[in-house]
Amino acid sequence: MAAEDRVRWDDVYRNSKGKPYPAPDPMLFDYTPPAPAGDERRALDLAAGLGQNGLWLASQGYITDVMDISRIALTRARMEMSMRNLRNINLLQVDLDDVQLKASHYHVVCVFRYLKRSLWKQIQQAVVPGGRVIFESYNLNYLDVVPAFNTEFLLHPGELADTFALWNVLHENEDDYVSQLVAVKPAGTLPTPDEGENPSDVDW
Repeated sequence: MAAEDRVRWDDVYRNSKGKPYPAPDPMLFDYTPPAPAGDERRALDLAAGLGQNGLWLASQGYITDVMDISRIALTRARMEMSMRNLRNINLLQVDLDDVQLKASHYHVVCVFRYLKRSLWKQIQQAVVPGGRVIFESYNLNYLDVVPAFNTEFLLHPGELADTFALWNVLHENEDDYVSQLVAVKPAGTLPTPDEGENPSDVDW
Protein backbone atom coordinates (compact mmCIF):
# COMPACT_ATOMS: atom_id res chain seq x y z
CA MET A 1 0.00 0.00 0.00
CA ALA A 2 2.81 2.43 0.84
CA ALA A 3 4.39 1.95 -2.60
CA GLU A 4 1.02 2.51 -4.29
CA ASP A 5 0.41 5.64 -2.23
CA ARG A 6 3.87 6.97 -3.04
CA VAL A 7 3.36 6.46 -6.79
CA ARG A 8 -0.13 7.97 -6.68
CA TRP A 9 0.93 11.11 -4.80
CA ASP A 10 4.09 11.50 -6.85
CA ASP A 11 1.84 11.57 -9.92
CA VAL A 12 -0.46 14.14 -8.32
CA TYR A 13 2.40 16.51 -7.53
CA ARG A 14 4.21 15.84 -10.81
CA ASN A 15 1.07 16.93 -12.67
CA SER A 16 0.84 20.13 -10.58
CA LYS A 17 4.35 21.37 -11.41
CA GLY A 18 3.13 24.29 -13.47
CA LYS A 19 0.87 25.65 -10.72
CA PRO A 20 1.94 28.42 -8.31
CA TYR A 21 3.30 27.37 -4.95
CA PRO A 22 0.36 27.36 -2.52
CA ALA A 23 -0.05 29.80 0.35
CA PRO A 24 -0.05 28.53 3.94
CA ASP A 25 -3.39 27.73 5.52
CA PRO A 26 -4.85 30.86 7.17
CA MET A 27 -5.69 29.07 10.42
CA LEU A 28 -1.97 29.00 11.18
CA PHE A 29 -1.84 32.80 11.24
CA ASP A 30 -4.38 33.04 14.05
CA TYR A 31 -3.32 30.10 16.23
CA THR A 32 0.45 29.68 15.95
CA PRO A 33 2.21 31.20 18.98
CA PRO A 34 5.43 33.13 18.28
CA ALA A 35 8.70 31.27 18.68
CA PRO A 36 10.81 33.38 21.09
CA ALA A 37 14.26 34.29 19.82
CA GLY A 38 16.90 31.99 21.24
CA ASP A 39 14.31 29.43 22.37
CA GLU A 40 14.40 26.32 20.19
CA ARG A 41 10.77 25.60 19.42
CA ARG A 42 9.93 22.65 17.18
CA ALA A 43 7.04 22.18 14.79
CA LEU A 44 5.75 19.34 12.64
CA ASP A 45 3.86 19.62 9.36
CA LEU A 46 2.41 16.12 9.03
CA ALA A 47 1.32 14.80 5.60
CA ALA A 48 2.67 18.11 4.38
CA GLY A 49 2.25 17.80 0.64
CA LEU A 50 4.21 20.67 -0.90
CA GLY A 51 5.17 21.86 2.57
CA GLN A 52 3.74 25.37 2.44
CA ASN A 53 2.62 25.20 6.07
CA GLY A 54 5.94 23.85 7.28
CA LEU A 55 7.85 26.55 5.42
CA TRP A 56 5.67 29.21 7.01
CA LEU A 57 6.27 27.73 10.47
CA ALA A 58 10.01 27.80 9.78
CA SER A 59 9.76 31.44 8.73
CA GLN A 60 8.27 32.14 12.17
CA GLY A 61 11.35 30.70 13.88
CA TYR A 62 10.36 27.08 14.45
CA ILE A 63 12.71 24.19 13.72
CA THR A 64 10.30 22.36 11.48
CA ASP A 65 9.95 18.75 10.33
CA VAL A 66 8.05 18.50 7.05
CA MET A 67 6.82 14.93 6.51
CA ASP A 68 5.21 13.48 3.41
CA ILE A 69 5.29 10.28 1.38
CA SER A 70 5.91 12.03 -1.96
CA ARG A 71 9.47 12.73 -3.01
CA ILE A 72 8.15 14.93 -5.82
CA ALA A 73 6.30 17.13 -3.33
CA LEU A 74 9.30 17.40 -1.04
CA THR A 75 11.59 18.26 -3.95
CA ARG A 76 9.30 21.20 -4.74
CA ALA A 77 9.38 22.17 -1.07
CA ARG A 78 13.18 22.04 -1.09
CA MET A 79 13.33 24.38 -4.08
CA GLU A 80 11.02 26.84 -2.34
CA MET A 81 12.98 26.50 0.87
CA SER A 82 16.20 27.40 -0.97
CA MET A 83 14.62 30.41 -2.66
CA ARG A 84 13.46 31.71 0.73
CA ASN A 85 16.83 30.93 2.33
CA LEU A 86 15.22 28.86 5.08
CA ARG A 87 17.59 26.48 6.83
CA ASN A 88 15.65 25.40 9.92
CA ILE A 89 13.66 22.71 8.06
CA ASN A 90 14.02 18.93 7.89
CA LEU A 91 12.36 17.46 4.79
CA LEU A 92 11.42 13.86 5.60
CA GLN A 93 10.06 11.35 3.13
CA VAL A 94 7.95 9.19 5.41
CA ASP A 95 5.52 6.31 5.11
CA LEU A 96 2.92 7.39 7.66
CA ASP A 97 1.84 3.77 8.09
CA ASP A 98 5.17 3.14 9.85
CA VAL A 99 6.14 6.51 11.31
CA GLN A 100 7.22 6.75 14.95
CA LEU A 101 7.00 10.30 16.27
CA LYS A 102 9.26 11.37 19.12
CA ALA A 103 7.46 11.79 22.42
CA SER A 104 7.14 15.32 23.85
CA HIS A 105 9.11 16.77 20.95
CA TYR A 106 6.95 19.37 19.18
CA HIS A 107 5.48 22.67 20.31
CA VAL A 108 3.16 22.80 17.28
CA VAL A 109 1.82 19.95 15.17
CA CYS A 110 -0.29 20.90 12.16
CA VAL A 111 -2.32 18.50 10.04
CA PHE A 112 -4.37 19.73 7.09
CA ARG A 113 -6.65 17.64 4.88
CA TYR A 114 -5.29 14.33 6.13
CA LEU A 115 -6.98 11.80 8.40
CA LYS A 116 -5.36 8.68 9.83
CA ARG A 117 -7.00 7.82 13.12
CA SER A 118 -4.29 5.34 14.11
CA LEU A 119 -1.87 8.28 14.35
CA TRP A 120 -3.92 10.31 16.82
CA LYS A 121 -2.32 8.78 19.89
CA GLN A 122 1.17 9.41 18.48
CA ILE A 123 0.27 12.99 17.63
CA GLN A 124 -0.97 13.60 21.16
CA GLN A 125 2.16 12.07 22.65
CA ALA A 126 4.46 14.01 20.33
CA VAL A 127 3.25 17.39 21.60
CA VAL A 128 5.02 18.90 24.62
CA PRO A 129 2.84 19.96 27.56
CA GLY A 130 1.62 23.44 26.71
CA GLY A 131 2.09 22.77 22.99
CA ARG A 132 -0.74 22.58 20.52
CA VAL A 133 -2.34 20.74 17.64
CA ILE A 134 -3.79 22.65 14.68
CA PHE A 135 -6.01 20.24 12.75
CA GLU A 136 -8.30 20.62 9.75
CA SER A 137 -9.80 17.96 7.54
CA TYR A 138 -12.95 17.04 5.66
CA ASN A 139 -16.03 15.70 7.43
CA LEU A 140 -18.99 13.61 6.30
CA ASN A 141 -20.66 16.63 4.71
CA TYR A 142 -17.96 16.40 2.04
CA LEU A 143 -20.03 13.60 0.51
CA ASP A 144 -22.36 16.34 -0.76
CA VAL A 145 -19.41 17.64 -2.78
CA VAL A 146 -17.74 14.33 -3.73
CA PRO A 147 -20.29 11.52 -3.24
CA ALA A 148 -17.74 8.78 -4.00
CA PHE A 149 -15.22 9.97 -1.39
CA ASN A 150 -14.04 7.18 0.94
CA THR A 151 -15.85 7.69 4.27
CA GLU A 152 -12.87 6.17 6.12
CA PHE A 153 -11.11 9.49 5.58
CA LEU A 154 -13.98 11.73 6.72
CA LEU A 155 -14.50 13.04 10.23
CA HIS A 156 -17.73 12.40 12.12
CA PRO A 157 -19.57 15.16 13.99
CA GLY A 158 -17.77 15.94 17.24
CA GLU A 159 -15.00 13.43 16.54
CA LEU A 160 -12.13 15.89 16.85
CA ALA A 161 -13.48 17.33 20.09
CA ASP A 162 -13.91 13.82 21.51
CA THR A 163 -10.38 12.82 20.49
CA PHE A 164 -8.87 15.83 22.25
CA ALA A 165 -11.42 15.95 25.07
CA LEU A 166 -8.74 16.27 27.78
CA TRP A 167 -7.00 19.17 26.01
CA ASN A 168 -7.82 22.86 26.25
CA VAL A 169 -9.74 23.76 23.09
CA LEU A 170 -8.96 27.19 21.61
CA HIS A 171 -10.97 26.81 18.43
CA GLU A 172 -13.53 24.35 17.12
CA ASN A 173 -15.54 24.65 13.95
CA GLU A 174 -17.61 22.17 11.95
CA ASP A 175 -19.29 24.51 9.50
CA ASP A 176 -19.84 23.24 6.00
CA TYR A 177 -17.76 20.18 5.01
CA VAL A 178 -14.54 20.98 6.92
CA SER A 179 -13.85 20.36 10.62
CA GLN A 180 -11.25 22.41 12.48
CA LEU A 181 -9.73 22.10 15.93
CA VAL A 182 -6.97 23.93 17.76
CA ALA A 183 -6.18 22.46 21.17
CA VAL A 184 -3.45 22.91 23.78
CA LYS A 185 -1.99 19.96 25.67
CA PRO A 186 -2.45 20.49 29.41
CA ALA A 187 0.68 21.35 31.36
CA GLY A 188 1.96 18.52 33.50
CA THR A 189 0.90 15.81 31.05
CA LEU A 190 3.49 13.02 31.24
CA PRO A 191 4.51 10.62 28.46
CA THR A 192 3.04 7.14 28.70
CA PRO A 193 5.41 4.13 28.93
CA ASP A 194 4.63 2.88 25.42
CA GLU A 195 5.66 6.06 23.66
CA GLY A 196 8.40 5.56 21.08
CA GLU A 197 11.71 7.26 21.63
CA ASN A 198 13.36 7.03 18.22
CA PRO A 199 11.81 8.15 14.91
CA SER A 200 12.08 5.81 11.94
CA ASP A 201 11.91 8.69 9.48
CA VAL A 202 14.57 9.02 6.81
CA ASP A 203 15.96 12.45 5.97
CA TRP A 204 17.17 12.64 2.39
